[in-house]
Amino acid sequence: MNIVDIADLDCIFLTYDEPKKEEFWVKIKNMVPWAIRIDGVVGSDAAHKAAAEASETERFILIDGDNLPDPNFFNLQLCFENEMQENAVFRWRARNHINGLMYGNGGISSWTKNFVMNMKTHENSDGSADTAVEFCFDPRYWPMHDCYSTTYPNGSEFHAWRAGFREGVKMCLDRGYRPSVSEFRERVHDRNLDHLTIWQNVGLDVEHGVWAIAGARQGTFLTMLEDWDYQNVQDFSYLSNFWEENLKNKRNPHGLIMDFGERLSQQLGLPDNVLDEKASHFFKHHYRSNWKNKNPMLTERQAMQVGH
Repeated sequence: MNIVDIADLDCIFLTYDEPKKEEFWVKIKNMVPWAIRIDGVVGSDAAHKAAAEASETERFILIDGDNLPDPNFFNLQLCFENEMQENAVFRWRARNHINGLMYGNGGISSWTKNFVMNMKTHENSDGSADTAVEFCFDPRYWPMHDCYSTTYPNGSEFHAWRAGFREGVKMCLDRGYRPSVSEFRERVHDRNLDHLTIWQNVGLDVEHGVWAIAGARQGTFLTMLEDWDYQNVQDFSYLSNFWEENLKNKRNPHGLIMDFGERLSQQLGLPDNVLDEKASHFFKHHYRSNWKNKNPMLTERQAMQVGH
């Protein structure tokens, strides 16, 4: 068995346009003095390659620009029992500040330089559906059970909308492919439907949460009910222009929520039940309130198999 202290791995703080990235950088440097920062690289694939190039260790830890880790994470060890584990990418869960969801979105990850430098995803994809908007369909990319951070994607109206919009698109897809309206319920994974429902109804208790709800509904609407190229979701410049041209100073988010909600309910059967501030706060307080981390090497698949 090969045991590696997480504190012995390089740690990369990957930032782009997050409103609190400077504030979070100070906190992360206090938490992880050896952290390195990569900022402003355009494109998800290119940004991850820049992070890999900056790392002096073959395996490294990656923290997104709107994520704050649990300091105890850096006291843990990774225990590799076989070559498959040593070559895998790990994505641990994050707790989402907007809606309380706990899954890989925005969470801490651990990559190998070899994996990153050889992958072709997002703007560097060959156009195949399973690499155009995600990393996660590579068999060496492992969603992990434990949760070691909190993600804050609501730094502004735009960022909250973008976070919701992106998940509103991606949660509709079946391994990167867009199902038809008639296939939607059968081909979209039950857990993705659960996450999609929460994105579209929870979050009014936090700043800009209303825009995350509106964004999630709009992303689903354009993906499933309009003739729109859903692969645009990986292009941050496109999303910024879309916001400026179609949303900023033009429509209020409550109107968008009502407008899209009615049509998503009628045509896709999605719940239209936005929780008010008190109900959102209550939901997040009790949603998985008894959560316990088990082992940083425990995958989601293994946890489900043993009934954790």
